[in-house]
Amino acid sequence: MAKKGKEVLNALDAAKTQMYHFTAIVIAGMGFFTDAYDLFSISLVIKLLGRIYYHVDGSKKPGTLPPNVAAAVNGVAFCGTLAGQLFFGWLGDKLGRKKVYGITLMVMVLCSLGSGLSFGHSANGVMATLCFFRFWLGFGIGGDYPLSATIMSEYANKKTRGAFIAAVFAMQGFGILAGGIVSLVVSSAFDHAFDAPTYEVDPVRSTVPEADYVWRIVLMFGAIPALLTYYWRMKMPETARYTALVARNTKQAAADMSKVLQVDIIAGEVEVESNPSSSSSKPNSFGLFSREFARRHGLHLIGTTTTWFLLDIAYYSSNLFQKDIYSAIGWIPAAETMNAIHELFTVSRAQTLIALCGTVPGYWFTVAFIDYLGRFFIQLMGFIFMTVFMLALAIPYDHWRRRDNRIGFLVMYSLTMFFANFGPNATTFVVPAEIFPARLRSTCHGISAASGKAGAIVGAFGFLYAAQSSDPEKTDAGYPPGIGVRNSLLMLGGVNFLGIVFTLLVPESKGKSLEELSREDEEQIGGDAAEMGVANTGRTVPV
Repeated sequence: MAKKGKEVLNALDAAKTQMYHFTAIVIAGMGFFTDAYDLFSISLVIKLLGRIYYHVDGSKKPGTLPPNVAAAVNGVAFCGTLAGQLFFGWLGDKLGRKKVYGITLMVMVLCSLGSGLSFGHSANGVMATLCFFRFWLGFGIGGDYPLSATIMSEYANKKTRGAFIAAVFAMQGFGILAGGIVSLVVSSAFDHAFDAPTYEVDPVRSTVPEADYVWRIVLMFGAIPALLTYYWRMKMPETARYTALVARNTKQAAADMSKVLQVDIIAGEVEVESNPSSSSSKPNSFGLFSREFARRHGLHLIGTTTTWFLLDIAYYSSNLFQKDIYSAIGWIPAAETMNAIHELFTVSRAQTLIALCGTVPGYWFTVAFIDYLGRFFIQLMGFIFMTVFMLALAIPYDHWRRRDNRIGFLVMYSLTMFFANFGPNATTFVVPAEIFPARLRSTCHGISAASGKAGAIVGAFGFLYAAQSSDPEKTDAGYPPGIGVRNSLLMLGGVNFLGIVFTLLVPESKGKSLEELSREDEEQIGGDAAEMGVANTGRTVPV
């Protein structure tokens, strides 16, 4: 990084917060709005799918998805997300953030529409088509994680960088909330338009034929916000840090940033390596699998991957299976006492209330305090409180199941979600976008995020079976006995405790420039000294 390149980056770090920063938050954040809407809306309609496609004549209970189908429908998007995070994270470092940013959005739009148009001659055919589109939907969503985080971190100034990245991620909360609201509106409209008896009165007529439109409308709605922001994504210039540090073109970086930020950045002639093969001799040429990377950032990468993995086991298992937890404590009436569409309305109402009371406020508390309290403190605090509240729910579980205590359970559960979001769910997204070198930043964020989605897969598949009652008479149709909700919550408390331990590997990034955090400023010193024939000063920063 030459002196002229450093001037460009210093200007970005010192730039005042202005309208373009907020525009970038909205453009990047709408991707995350869509991500959360698409990933979590499936949990709202899963019971409706069971009633429509897996009804069993003569059964005392409404139809449910078979265990293998439910696991596939819930988990296949996470498999796609994991693959997308690794692929687009790597591609974002190779081709640039901007070049692949629009691709991820269009994949999400097309596959959201495809999910709602799933077809087939049989129930399994419809589910197979739905899983196909949800895998590729997840693939596009996965690309949005490393690209949005990296773009926002590289646009932001040093003082408010944490808040800006967290604000992008906080749009997830609105996506979850929007999923509940859209499902409420659609189910309410259909419930009033097509009157149906409860399942125990008439099992067949309790699910009207028009119910098949309801879940399709809910899933397809996710394409709208993503489509609305496509044009603006294509208008965003490449980030100055990528152009200056990776493409090595400081003149173009200065020109791009001067267009969108109200700063005058002057750079010299274009600085491009005339001989790319000579890059191996430069101090900043080490790769992801090199000993130098392991020495400088190995523990950091272990910290970001393990904490995100552990967080997502607890977070996604809790979010995806809220309906099962609510049913277990009796907050949602027994399925046979409702018709199909009204059951969807009841589940959506419960999830919307939790989002309003715990999920959305938690995200924005992080935005407000992350640049004051720091990433490390918020993440450690979040894991501690999640552990405490999970154990407080699990240990006296029979107490919470009593009718008079259900409100207390919901308060405790909302606090768990609040400290997940005012805690590691936000910070695990922010930190990997700050602490790695520019040429590996998107890749390392993708690896960290993919580790998180591996945790989500464990949570999605594992909790589905684990939360089943240990009494074979009380399990859902087709499921083997599990360990019950109480023991599942105890396990999640243990997972959160491990998150506390591995957080100790994550560095604090508050108030430091990206180059200082990634130690690219050391590379600058070494490179300049070599060019001038002066000995390196040997300044180091602890790993």
